[in-house]
Amino acid sequence: MIEVLVTLVILAIGLLGVASLQFVGSFTNKEALARTQAVMVAQQMSERLRASTVPSQVTDGFVVNNNYFNTDLYNFDNLSCGSGQSDFDCFCQAVPADITNCETGECDASEIATFDAYQMSCAVVRENPSATIEVACLNDSDPGDTDSCTAGSIHSVMVKWPMKSWGDQHKIANQRCNTNNTAEYDCVAIEIAL
Repeated sequence: MIEVLVTLVILAIGLLGVASLQFVGSFTNKEALARTQAVMVAQQMSERLRASTVPSQVTDGFVVNNNYFNTDLYNFDNLSCGSGQSDFDCFCQAVPADITNCETGECDASEIATFDAYQMSCAVVRENPSATIEVACLNDSDPGDTDSCTAGSIHSVMVKWPMKSWGDQHKIANQRCNTNNTAEYDCVAIEIAL
């Protein structure tokens, strides 16, 4: 009888270890999925930037429309829904009336930039409703010209989402992902020169 009880205790401890491993594995898989999706969205946005380049009127080289750097166009900041739905359900099931649908008609460079910002905002919240996307110009070589990001400057695409810690395992937050945030964020950033 004692041997059976000892066997059951050992088996129970082993099963608790397996359950803990399953929990850690599912948490890590969710984190890996969020990172993979963020990489794909950031890469697609950088490809859209490359595809939208035009020769600069100010300097030698290529630039993109200034609307790509308008932070109000990303993450649905320029749109309102008025319901308790998720951003994806509210804005991404159909193109809002405020956005010109460049898939069905002709658009100028400004409308294409606005449409790209809208589509990439939808892509980023599709699987992770807490994620956001940012497009910025790093170290603009001539901040006084009419281009928001002068030819030759570095363009940055960043997708970020809130970090989650489990148990006693705390990640060290990347400072680049956490400027002006109260919560800790993880991110994927791609830098390109056009």
